[in-house]
Amino acid sequence: MKGFALAFLGCLLLLPEWSDGQSFFAIRRERSLMLTAGTGSSTYYGELSNPGTLIKLQPNFNVGIQKFVSPRVIVHAEFNWFVLQGSDAQANSSARKMRGLSFRSNCYEFSTTGAINLFANGNRYYRRESINFYAFTGIGLLYFNPTGTYKGKTYSLEPLHTEGVSYSRVVPVIPVGLGARLRIGPNTNVVLEGGYRKTFTDYLDDVSNKYTAPSSNPVVAYFQNPNNPSYNPGATGSETNTFNAGSKRGDPKHTDSYFLLNVKVEYYLPSGNGEKRRNKPFKRSTYRFNKKGQIRRTN
Repeated sequence: MKGFALAFLGCLLLLPEWSDGQSFFAIRRERSLMLTAGTGSSTYYGELSNPGTLIKLQPNFNVGIQKFVSPRVIVHAEFNWFVLQGSDAQANSSARKMRGLSFRSNCYEFSTTGAINLFANGNRYYRRESINFYAFTGIGLLYFNPTGTYKGKTYSLEPLHTEGVSYSRVVPVIPVGLGARLRIGPNTNVVLEGGYRKTFTDYLDDVSNKYTAPSSNPVVAYFQNPNNPSYNPGATGSETNTFNAGSKRGDPKHTDSYFLLNVKVEYYLPSGNGEKRRNKPFKRSTYRFNKKGQIRRTN
C-alpha cells in the first residue's frame, strides 16, 4: 500500500510534464521567471555566540521569485523568516558564564539580490546545464526583536533599554554568498545556498557596550545583569556577576551578523502566450520532453 501511494504521488508530480502541448505546462512557452521556496538553518555571530561557531541549527524558511535577465544573470526577491539566539550559559568561557546574558529573536528579512551563474543557460530554459554554480550579492531589510524570559514571562529587550540606549529593530543588511543548482526536471531545480549577512547594528542580541547603573524596575535590572544575586537568587558562587556600572558588557567595535544555509526548490513559470510563427501558433502537441528532459518531436 505504501509503495502504491508513493507511485501515485510520483505520477502527480510528473503529470504537468506529460500534459497536453496547449496546456499551462506547454514546453514551447519560454520561461525565465521562477518561484522559489526552501528551508534550512540560521547562525548568529555576535557577543553571545561562541568563537569558531560556523553552523548552528536554528529554523529558517523562505519564499521568493527570480528572473533571468540574461543567460547568466538572475535578479531575485526573497522573504526569509528565521530564528537567532545565543546564551552565555553555553559558552566555554568563565567570564561569559559569569555575565549570564541570553536572547532569542524572531527575524524577518526581505532582500533583493543579483546572481551570476558560472555557466550560461542555452537558448531555451530546458537546455540549461544539469548542474550550475553561482555567486550573489544585494541589499535587504531586517526586522529583529531580541527577547528574554523572566519568571516565566517573555519580554522584548529593546524597550527596556538594558544599556541605557534605544536602537532601531529595522536595519539594512548586505547579503553575499554562493550556491549550487541541480536540474531535477524540465521545469524544476534543487538549490543548495549559503549566504552571509553583514548588518549595520550591534544589537541583534541586545548587547553592545557597557553596564549601566541597575534600574529601580526589577525586570529591567534583571535583564541588565541576570546573575546579580539581588534579582536572581539562583546566581551563586562563580556564576555571580560582579561587574559594576561602566564595566564592559559587549564589544561595540564589531557589528553583529548571521549566516543562512538553505535548500531550495525552484520552479519555472510559463510566460507569454507561446512562440508564434508569423502570428500562427504551433500545431498541437508538436514537441514533448523525453525522460531525460530533452526535446523530441512527436509529429
